[in-house]
Amino acid sequence: MRTSFNKLLKPSEQQEQLPLIYPLLISLLAGGVFSFALAPYHYWWLAILSPALLYATLRNRSPKHAALIGWAYGFGLWFVGVFWLYTSIHVYGDTNSALSVLLIALMAITMGLFTAVQTWVYRRFFPETPLTFAPLWVFFEWAKTWVFTGFPWLFAGYAFTERFLDNYAPLFGIFGVSFVVIILACALVEIIQKRVFWIIPSAILLIGAFAASFIQFVTSKNEMPLSVSLVQGNIPQDRKWLAEYQVKTLEIYTDLTSKEWGRDLIVWPESSIPMPQTEIQPFLNSMAYQAKNMNSAWVTGIIYIDPKTSQQENRLMYYNSIMASGHEAEGLYKKQRLVPFGEYIPLSGLLAWVLPAMQNDPSMAGFSRGDNNQHALSIKNHKLGAAICYEVAYPNLTRRNAQNSDFLITVSNDAWFTGTAGPQQHLQMVQMRAKENGRWFIRATNTGVTAFINEQGQIVKRAPMDEAIVLRGDLPAMQGETLYTRLSDWPVLIFSALLLLLGLKFRPRKIDVSFKSRR
Repeated sequence: MRTSFNKLLKPSEQQEQLPLIYPLLISLLAGGVFSFALAPYHYWWLAILSPALLYATLRNRSPKHAALIGWAYGFGLWFVGVFWLYTSIHVYGDTNSALSVLLIALMAITMGLFTAVQTWVYRRFFPETPLTFAPLWVFFEWAKTWVFTGFPWLFAGYAFTERFLDNYAPLFGIFGVSFVVIILACALVEIIQKRVFWIIPSAILLIGAFAASFIQFVTSKNEMPLSVSLVQGNIPQDRKWLAEYQVKTLEIYTDLTSKEWGRDLIVWPESSIPMPQTEIQPFLNSMAYQAKNMNSAWVTGIIYIDPKTSQQENRLMYYNSIMASGHEAEGLYKKQRLVPFGEYIPLSGLLAWVLPAMQNDPSMAGFSRGDNNQHALSIKNHKLGAAICYEVAYPNLTRRNAQNSDFLITVSNDAWFTGTAGPQQHLQMVQMRAKENGRWFIRATNTGVTAFINEQGQIVKRAPMDEAIVLRGDLPAMQGETLYTRLSDWPVLIFSALLLLLGLKFRPRKIDVSFKSRR
């Protein structure tokens, strides 16, 4: 047993190294191309090639050099991968082009530190092997879900949504898929370097993905499907919060809804009602009355002012919320995870001069965070686990909301990022959450992508983007729980920790990081 592990964890042979500038440029390029593995491009093989190049460039490097190489990779990853933020900062934030690019670069510099620390730890404490590189990758992806409230974007596993390896998602979630992706990426490097043993674990992982496709955790309930109408109002972001456009917004949504009464569920997207419930109670009462008379449930995104907490805090407490009313419908869900520069401005007092237009946007006024473990929405004897916009990027949050639910529902406003890859990447995350938890996802958005996603993470129906339209579907309620819903991320995190402990135990007493540089 010890001999086997020693063989797996054997450090690389000493070899001449290229000057540092070359691996820095290679890793920068590798990070930059990674996002093309994701939606809307779907060049999934880049999710193998990109981390494989990073793994190869770290060969025999000192911890200091490894940190620089990792930082270069992380900068390329984030600068290219979330450049869609440019639209919200420049177009809707009224910030000039140069400053907008600079802000994205500063964000990429900061987020790149995750990979810098990851690669430094890898070369400082562990032998060079996929069995230490992949677990560290998983831990740092996981850290992006909670460090400084988290920015859980650009995970390796998302590239394989609806692409074979996602069969691991109901078992171990997105981090399980990412683990397999990184093992295969590193194994590719090892095989090219004639360590052919890595063909065996690679084959086992691929066979495992095939076998996982036959495991059935959930089944549909023997009930009539839920008839659902999703209303996409297509309100431009630059008009959405204008006082003079509020009535027009309500007219657009009510006109689109007028032919949908009688359906089981009608859903309006995030903040489709552009004012707090305290300012529009007669309208809400009228809509609830119509819904009740027509045996429909009505769910809408709305700004909610909580009178109880406002009194306790001695100030108005705003919540980005989903409210259910009408026939056999009740519930209020308050968003738990707020997106920086999408709903509130971090350090807004200091950044007022940077994003002047956003300072007068009510959606940026500083929403409060909803409580953990809120009740699901109740719709016609069904439980709907809710998520608002950015929250679906958090696997464990969506998992908690999915427990004891029949469906999952998310509302969003991606008009901030119209014409970019952002909305498509966002949709891909919803697909993964559906697959992880074995539930249909109902997704209503302002400008797109509005869609119905089944329990396998497949888009069954989607509305065209940037059109005012209603999307209709009949959805079966699901029962049962996936392994991931029951156990969360713990299996893959514990397994990764054990691999790292083995790496520490069987590593050389002193990892040789010296090398000869070519002049």
